[in-house]
Amino acid sequence: MKVIVIGGGPAGMMAAISSAENGNDVVILEKMQSLGRKLLITGKGRCNITSSLDIDEFIKNTPGNGMFLYSVYKQFTNQDIIELLREEGLEVKEERGNRIFPVTDKSIDVLKCFTKRIKKLNIKVEYETKVEEILVEDNKVIGVIANGKTIKTDKVILATGGKSYPLTGSTGDGYELVRKLGHTITDIKPSLVPLECYDIEMCKKLQGLSLRNVNIQFKDIEKNKIIYDDFGEMLFTHFGVSGPTILSASAHLVRYNNIEEKIKNKKIILNIDYKPALSEEKLDERILRDFYKQKNKEFKNSLVDLLPNKLIETIVEKSNINPSKKVNEITKEERKNLVKLLKNFKLGISRFRPIEEAIISSGGINIKEINPKTMESKIIEGLYFAGEIIDVDSYTGGFNLQIAYSTGYVAGRLQ
Repeated sequence: MKVIVIGGGPAGMMAAISSAENGNDVVILEKMQSLGRKLLITGKGRCNITSSLDIDEFIKNTPGNGMFLYSVYKQFTNQDIIELLREEGLEVKEERGNRIFPVTDKSIDVLKCFTKRIKKLNIKVEYETKVEEILVEDNKVIGVIANGKTIKTDKVILATGGKSYPLTGSTGDGYELVRKLGHTITDIKPSLVPLECYDIEMCKKLQGLSLRNVNIQFKDIEKNKIIYDDFGEMLFTHFGVSGPTILSASAHLVRYNNIEEKIKNKKIILNIDYKPALSEEKLDERILRDFYKQKNKEFKNSLVDLLPNKLIETIVEKSNINPSKKVNEITKEERKNLVKLLKNFKLGISRFRPIEEAIISSGGINIKEINPKTMESKIIEGLYFAGEIIDVDSYTGGFNLQIAYSTGYVAGRLQ
């Protein structure tokens, strides 16, 4: 069987490998000059390959149609991708949050494993080749038109990615290819994306401040409802907030009812607990001890043992305590308000950052039009899908790459 894989990202490479291992004649059509560009930038260039969690947990960490992936996860697991990399000579390690990375900390080494396997299997790769049309006859794939030329084939696997990080080649081309064939594309929105805040000036002051052990809560103040709650790392940027907990929150927020309208009406608030390990009572005791040690100091100089230096000025400003006041003169009420501020630091969310800055995009080919056991289109025979082009997406932690491997592997199998 002749198989064309459109797109050479992790999903496309896995689909090609799976297909070739089943004895098919496979070619990857890649519009960029190299394979796996998006893979190279994952995990800040280290490549968060997958997660060590049980595969059932992957579904819980996939707010975007997780149950649809049940069958493909069972057919190709996190252990399967780890084994493939080991077969190509790359060992992995586990880090905090069940995240799996290459021992070398280099995403290029993960990519090399894929390209080595592709070479071994004699999979042909045609670079700078853009597919303009998928050819169909009697509701069955017969070929593609690429760079103006017709290429005949028995099967097409579409793995062109979403619309995030367009410089890597993910520009939404695949959506148009299948829309012409009668497939439905759900709304495309940014997911795993930083968030902007109303208090830009404050965020600029805190830019670059990375916090490792904080608790975040996103709240709909109109309904007095907590939308998302998480613990871990976050980062202040010149426009707002980012980091692992914020990115995962965005994947959840993007699905919240009328989220754009609520953000526009200033109804979505981020609460940060800077000291989640301490109750208000314990934090008050801790501050009292610090104040006792530094009783002759001014308030603005008294928080060095409690907070990162970059955060102190902002906390002092927002506490409404006179910065020059001696700590032994601070009242119980002022101290109580300081505790509340540290345990419930509020930021108004003004918007999602653009989709071009998102790690992945939410939305894509409607899952109701795809066979979940094979990844084949229910509309066009011989047309298969893999990766981000499908309307599925997860939190951070290696889950989205596992979606790419699992859907790619299944789409590539001999049906």
